Amino acid sequence: MGKQDTAPNTLSRAEREAGWQLLFNGQTLEGWRGFRRDSPPRGWAAIDGTITLSERAGDLITKGQFQDFELRIQWMIASGGNSGIFFRVTEEHGGAYETGPEMQVLDNVLHPDGKNPLTSAGSNFGLNAPTETTVLPVGSWNDVILRVQGQRVQHWLNGTLIVDYELLSPEWEAQVASSKFAQWPDYGRARKGHIALQDHGDPVRYRNIKILRLD
Repeated sequence: MGKQDTAPNTLSRAEREAGWQLLFNGQTLEGWRGFRRDSPPRGWAAIDGTITLSERAGDLITKGQFQDFELRIQWMIASGGNSGIFFRVTEEHGGAYETGPEMQVLDNVLHPDGKNPLTSAGSNFGLNAPTETTVLPVGSWNDVILRVQGQRVQHWLNGTLIVDYELLSPEWEAQVASSKFAQWPDYGRARKGHIALQDHGDPVRYRNIKILRLD
């Protein structure tokens, strides 16, 4: 599982035949809306073939919901910046982070979270550290594969599998119980939900967002 070879925001013939779906057409935010909102909030925009966050806006989520899937996405974070990619997000609570596990998006060098492996780029935020540091420098596009099938979750960053865990396993339950996520009883428990892009207050860009349903 390596870097994506097709032009940004397009599907190859093989991807189309395999059932991949574009989540971003490169031109509009069609298919996206704000968390607990009907439309995309101001601050998120389609700019130069990317989904760009330029000011505080709240999290952006897919209109559709997904259960088992492989998500491919590229991100470029601002210097010192922080964002994240959530999955199986539901909207019963006040924030996407209360239900959806997060793959961290970060400038490891300048952001304080980069000093802790559990909150560094590519981590399962706060719970599972990457086995390797494969994040590229600020100004580079980082290639993500997020694979979720049943309870198994895998994070790939720039062609390397760096996180592999089982939701609801005894190990996972123990990790959650000893973390800040213990205060949110529905964290990580939904069988399906939205994909969310986090507004953590820093500029960030995403592109080449595509998904293959595995259910």
